[in-house]
Amino acid sequence: MKDRNPGSTFEDLEVYQAARNFRKMMYEIARRLPDIEKFGLASQIRRAALSLTNNIAEGHGRYHYLDQIKFTLQSRGSFEELIDDLNACEDEQYLLGQEIGSLKEDSWRVRQLLDGYIRYLRQQSADSGSVVREDSPAYDEDIDDSRFSI
Repeated sequence: MKDRNPGSTFEDLEVYQAARNFRKMMYEIARRLPDIEKFGLASQIRRAALSLTNNIAEGHGRYHYLDQIKFTLQSRGSFEELIDDLNACEDEQYLLGQEIGSLKEDSWRVRQLLDGYIRYLRQQSADSGSVVREDSPAYDEDIDDSRFSI
């Protein structure tokens, strides 16, 4: 197997790295919630936080820009859901307002990166006719996705 090029996996994306850090913070918040929220808010936070990064990864694995955009938009929706979950934590006084404010302030970098990535993908889609052709980072051959068309 040859060495992969930087930028060849979703893990190399700055937007993924920032979202992953935010996911870790949100998982920590979920662990700190009271037992009454174990199957409610805590579970919802974990699902939305995982969706945030899963959708970036899944979109990156698609070979069409429009699919990548769709998944990144879903990721952005999960991000917004997490911000509302922070509001619920504040409203229920599970966390101090200053901690919520600090988390929200730190999180907006994720939103900026998501928006920038969506703009980039839209521009790439407009420039290329929406089909992505890439070298596979794990194999020595190019991926020919025409084999999978119906």
